[in-house]
Amino acid sequence: MNKLKADMAYRSEFALVDGHRMHIFVTGAESGTTLVFMSGSGTVSPALDFKILYEKLSGIYRIVVIEKFGYGESDLHEAPCDIDALVSFQRQALSDSGLKGPYILVPHSMSGLEAIRWKQLYPEEVEAIIGLDMATPITYGEWGPEMVARRIRLMKRMRKCLERGLLFWFPLNTRGLTKEEICRQRQLWKRNAFNGCYVKEAEAVIGNAEAVETAGGIDCPILMFVSNGKEVSSNWRANCQRFAGQMHAEMVLLDCGHYVHHYASDTICREMERFIARTVNRT
Repeated sequence: MNKLKADMAYRSEFALVDGHRMHIFVTGAESGTTLVFMSGSGTVSPALDFKILYEKLSGIYRIVVIEKFGYGESDLHEAPCDIDALVSFQRQALSDSGLKGPYILVPHSMSGLEAIRWKQLYPEEVEAIIGLDMATPITYGEWGPEMVARRIRLMKRMRKCLERGLLFWFPLNTRGLTKEEICRQRQLWKRNAFNGCYVKEAEAVIGNAEAVETAGGIDCPILMFVSNGKEVSSNWRANCQRFAGQMHAEMVLLDCGHYVHHYASDTICREMERFIARTVNRT
């Protein structure tokens, strides 16, 4: 991976998971609380996507970005995508990279399910969850198989268009990125966009949501940044509010799109620091 910034010390390494390479990006304060960023479905380069937010936090916290199979620099390996396997692979990648918990998990969108499941299975490893418009089991329960099937069909059509050279433009975030990083993101988009790993995750999402819902609630501090819902589904915000009520989570409502960290990184950074100081790093 190309250097993100001349004055930002970082390490970029690969862990061998399920016989394939999974990329881990690490930067920030070595002795600080560890924030583990977990990307939403289809984010072609999580390490670059989250940069606009984590570069504002790296002076205080240790920043870790996990790139699952099919994401970023990781291998295009179509591994099992049941929720427990997704959590297991990410735990192994962190462990093999010498990154021990406890962690604060920072999931975007669909990886909210993985963060909740992580806390359910390994409660001692998760100090808190900070959701960036994170998905909740409630939403996927409402979608049902047909809506998921439509999204899968669209992904497959888009991939065919890309492979045939018919997809000439696709909106990618460039906020906070250098020209070199924008170029690399474009390269990763051509390799990763709509790949089979994303399809397998989508095929498993309803079952994964049911598994998380069945396992019950979690007990840890939760902060949720919630978008206006216009880029996701009609009941998105209401479902986030319902989940927050059930889990006694704090919420920050934002009038912006689904990738909230692209639009409101200053607000998110400020509220994250306050939340962590109050709930995790109490003195």
